[in-house]
Amino acid sequence: MVPKNDDVLANPGSDPLPNNSSPNTGNLPRTWKKLRSICSRKTYFGALVFNVAAFFLPALYSTLSKLWVANIDPSRVVTTDVYTYIGVVAEVLNEGLPRASWLIIGDKASRSYHQRLQLSHTLIVVQSALGLLMSIIFIAAASTFAKGFVPVEVRAASLAYVRIGAFSALSSALEVAVSTATRALDHPDVPLVISCVKFAVNIILDLLIISRFHVGSFTPTVNMQGGIQLACNMTSSIAGLCYFLYTTRKRTPLPESTHAHEDTHSTRPSFLALKILARPGVLTLAESAVRNALYLWLVHGIVALGSNYSTAWGVFNTIRWGLIMVPVQALEATSLTFIGHRWGAYRRSLSTTTTTSTLTPAIPLKTTLSITRPALTSTAIALAVEIPLCLFLAFLGARPFAHYLSNSDAVAAITAHMWRSIDWCYVFYAVSTQLATILLATRPRWYLYQSLASNLLYVFPWAVVCQVVRLDEGDAWTYHSLVFGGSLVFSFFDVLVFVGLWAWRLRGGEMRLEGFRES
Repeated sequence: MVPKNDDVLANPGSDPLPNNSSPNTGNLPRTWKKLRSICSRKTYFGALVFNVAAFFLPALYSTLSKLWVANIDPSRVVTTDVYTYIGVVAEVLNEGLPRASWLIIGDKASRSYHQRLQLSHTLIVVQSALGLLMSIIFIAAASTFAKGFVPVEVRAASLAYVRIGAFSALSSALEVAVSTATRALDHPDVPLVISCVKFAVNIILDLLIISRFHVGSFTPTVNMQGGIQLACNMTSSIAGLCYFLYTTRKRTPLPESTHAHEDTHSTRPSFLALKILARPGVLTLAESAVRNALYLWLVHGIVALGSNYSTAWGVFNTIRWGLIMVPVQALEATSLTFIGHRWGAYRRSLSTTTTTSTLTPAIPLKTTLSITRPALTSTAIALAVEIPLCLFLAFLGARPFAHYLSNSDAVAAITAHMWRSIDWCYVFYAVSTQLATILLATRPRWYLYQSLASNLLYVFPWAVVCQVVRLDEGDAWTYHSLVFGGSLVFSFFDVLVFVGLWAWRLRGGEMRLEGFRES
């Protein structure tokens, strides 16, 4: 008997327990049972708790690392942004196949657990190979990269740091692949293990080697901090991979009624699994390539304005994209996971009821709301968190926090001005990020279209203006605030239009079946 759409979507986040994981909870108090159920990693709020912890620890370390370097040499704080800009280039790679995980690996209604494991293993192997290749390219082009993204005042002294940071492309590719795949598999504990290992080892080594209280009589250097960060990133990524392989090897899932004969299939990486991931992965790769290319073009212009201005931009991003952005990132990952599950359940119901039509059947508003509920919940929580933080830092905390990170009055003043002028725009970003998860986890092609609309219609023209107009440190922020802040507001309305169109076409039975059956 085929379940109705609403029945399929009623509880898409709960898998049956494995054969060897059926605890006897009959004697537990009812309240304790209910609490365990709510906090399960297979529920929205349980996964959110894991994701907040997983994002918080790296953000905390990235903030502390700037403090360590400021204590070593305030002029070299800007050097540490090399890791960030290498990460932006690597992000194109990390937002390709991994972002297809929500649609493909997250579809547990149509794929057996072993099939999803095979897709995960394929993703990890391919991303690691591409990350290694990118690291080699960064090493070969270290001097060219430094010319583009390191201020001339510290460029010569930063070449060794660039070469050390080159291998962060490999570590980030491995970490993102493992983290994304395991979240789609309802294993948010794996990214948490990665974050805990990274944070603990980083803090211990930093305290022992580069902090004011370091052991020994040597003088710490910025390159030491870069080497420690790279070693810890690689260690934590490998630790997370080993933990993932260990936990999944132990798990023996119950056979699924429609896929019982497939549970004996190998979970080893395969070319077929790569093809399945590549179909939506090409779309997310293209979206990321356009967005990050424009961003790096703008950053190159920022770096050319001198050390104070580029350091202030780096400190601004450390604050904005560090601890303050943790709730938004955690909510996004949680929303993507559960929308992927619900969309998979909906597609599964279509595969048994739709045979000849090229369009999806019209569905009631109740079902559409059920699919999008994780995104709507994330939006409400993001607003409740972001608005107070934005106001607090704008009026009280931005300047002292920036001075704390940079140890420079000039940099702190520039950063505070940046914060007051555009941070309110990030409230729009928090909302649009959660709503965009609806498109990313269901229709990656539409996600690409909305991103292209934002970047080509708004960011690109302003980026051209910033290259044509002769900017100096005094008037540059007038233009850059319009680019970075304005793009966040424009993207908000852009995402609203596309999500509204998605809901309208789905409810009216006008969504084409193209892309519904990736395998």
